[in-house]
Amino acid sequence: MKKSLLALCALLLSASSLAATPWQRVEHPVSGSPRAIGQFANGCIIGAQALPIEAENYQVMRQDQRRYFGHPDLILFIQRLSTRVSNLGLGEVLIGDMGMAAGGRFSSGHASHQSGLDVDIWLQLPKRRWTAQQLLKPQPLDLVAADGKQVVTRHWQPEINNLIKLAAKDNDVTRIFVNPAIKRQLCADAGSDRDWLRKVRPWFGHRAHMHVRLRCPPESLECRDQAPPPAGDGCGAELQSWFEPAKPGAGTPVKHLPPPLPPSCQALLDSHRLQER
Repeated sequence: MKKSLLALCALLLSASSLAATPWQRVEHPVSGSPRAIGQFANGCIIGAQALPIEAENYQVMRQDQRRYFGHPDLILFIQRLSTRVSNLGLGEVLIGDMGMAAGGRFSSGHASHQSGLDVDIWLQLPKRRWTAQQLLKPQPLDLVAADGKQVVTRHWQPEINNLIKLAAKDNDVTRIFVNPAIKRQLCADAGSDRDWLRKVRPWFGHRAHMHVRLRCPPESLECRDQAPPPAGDGCGAELQSWFEPAKPGAGTPVKHLPPPLPPSCQALLDSHRLQER
């Protein structure tokens, strides 16, 4: 009986952690001049746009989840990058999650992607366009070996290196998050052209996609940028530290309650709740 109760409690806790957030009930962008508000992991957006689903140079995955909204600058970046990739004959760009119609917090999958300035781009460049079924239930390609220290050689292609490099050299991009093993491979392949590597940051996961983040748009006065990445290409001691054994006492990070919303985001959410009544 006790085990059954514990199992039930665990199930309820799990379900509550995945419950929809209020932002997921906002189905359409909030009208107004485009403004990213707050921080990437605690914010929202007014005047978001939907990434056009039908396009020649990219494809949007999991369209049913409606996570293809962002600031107009993000839309333009995706279109700009995919055109460059196409012109070089590298393949089709696969677009994963962007943000929701008004930004805000997801129930699962992301802590950031809240202010309309983040996009996940898969590290696959198929030569043929995917079918509707493939896009609905895409299969990620894990580029990182089981030991987490290097990429899988048979999966790593020069086109992937070029895709990340093209994104990093875009003036609007401030950071690109990839798995440490992918960053290590990029460092090894870069040669003398290394300035762009500064923007490529090692992070947990990210074994099959890169997470691209743009700067705050100049007119978004309530948007809060991150501090610039450290100087240098990030290929030395900083990167090596990701492959060293965990220090004694290091454990799972403590999860904290979400911080208070920026006042403009709270007002937006309150207004939407009143409209629902």
